[in-house]
Amino acid sequence: MKKLLTFAVLVAFFATSAFTANKNATINPDADIVDLAVQTEFLSTLVAAVKAGDLVDVLKGDGPFTVFAPTNEAFAKLPAGTVENLLKPENKAQLVAVLTYHVVPGKVYSKDLKNGMKAKTVQGSDVTITLKDGKAMVNNATVSAADIEASNGVVHVIDTVILPSM
Repeated sequence: MKKLLTFAVLVAFFATSAFTANKNATINPDADIVDLAVQTEFLSTLVAAVKAGDLVDVLKGDGPFTVFAPTNEAFAKLPAGTVENLLKPENKAQLVAVLTYHVVPGKVYSKDLKNGMKAKTVQGSDVTITLKDGKAMVNNATVSAADIEASNGVVHVIDTVILPSM
């Protein structure tokens, strides 16, 4: 009986952990979106871009915001020199347009997503949500970690930088 109970507990643990959107979702429940990104090594390029775009105070604001946060690897997929160019002071307007295209007003959780839905970004253009094979996509970016709570919103980590039409 004891072996059966132990087996049942292990099965329950692995079944529930398989459906956990992000094992780090409670890094610091009192942290705002910027603080969460700063605490996350694989978002360091995003943090540098937010600082260069003077958006730190905005993303530390009351919100709520939904942020589709590209990883360092997502930024690395861009053509060579793109990130460096965007970080130049003379390209600040373009950088802000790219970054604000990754932000939607309000809190949008994965449970709220519907296939084909559109969401208006802070930049002003829409992103399209696609649900396919159990994965959520924002335009051409796949959500790799969803529903990371912040004190002023929610973060979804994505594997590709999404770009607005310019």
